[in-house]
Amino acid sequence: MSKVAIIIPMYNEELTIKNVVLELQQKYPDYEIIIVDDASEDNSYKEATIKGVWLLKHIVNLGQGAAIQTGIEFVRKLNIKYIITFDADGQHNADDIKEFVATLEKGYDIVLGSRFLGSAENISFFKKYFLKLSRIFTFISTGIWLSDSHNGLRAIDISNPNFNITENRMAHASEIIDLIKKLNMKYIEKPCTIRYTSYSLKKGQSMSNAIGIIIEYIIGRLTR
Repeated sequence: MSKVAIIIPMYNEELTIKNVVLELQQKYPDYEIIIVDDASEDNSYKEATIKGVWLLKHIVNLGQGAAIQTGIEFVRKLNIKYIITFDADGQHNADDIKEFVATLEKGYDIVLGSRFLGSAENISFFKKYFLKLSRIFTFISTGIWLSDSHNGLRAIDISNPNFNITENRMAHASEIIDLIKKLNMKYIEKPCTIRYTSYSLKKGQSMSNAIGIIIEYIIGRLTR
């Protein structure tokens, strides 16, 4: 059994998921790939039915955070220590994974991808400055200063049974930063490449959605 699992939360990604998975299989043949279909309404599940891949499915749409947590619970059953969280829309660069895993092996508990230490190809003005402003909110709420606080590419040692995501939707990204502080996790940021395409930009967060995520995170933090 592999020592690393790549968890891919998926919702309506029929156009990209197959190419994403095939590239990962080619570059990391010894890693387990776990796709969690969050009740997609298109042909994503069919496109993700690929030999050698673990394919899980939510019956109802719960959100990206819930999909990642489902993946974590499954990976623990496989007795795998390290996970990579990887987007299904083709934005992430598979080549970045190798360095992230090597960093975990040096004793870090979590490696956070940073597009602002690396590269953000074709990033929109709104996306760039919203993400930069979100660093301030993250610092105020957690005391942790990051160059990129909402990057979906991460490597995590999940051997601590207390590392669990309870925020079902997009506020899970902020909750993970909370967990770093709460569990005293040794963390580091690493450069990564994010490739924005016309496809991924159409699926991006609007200003209203971004505000909703912040409200969702605040409510969740008060009730946890």
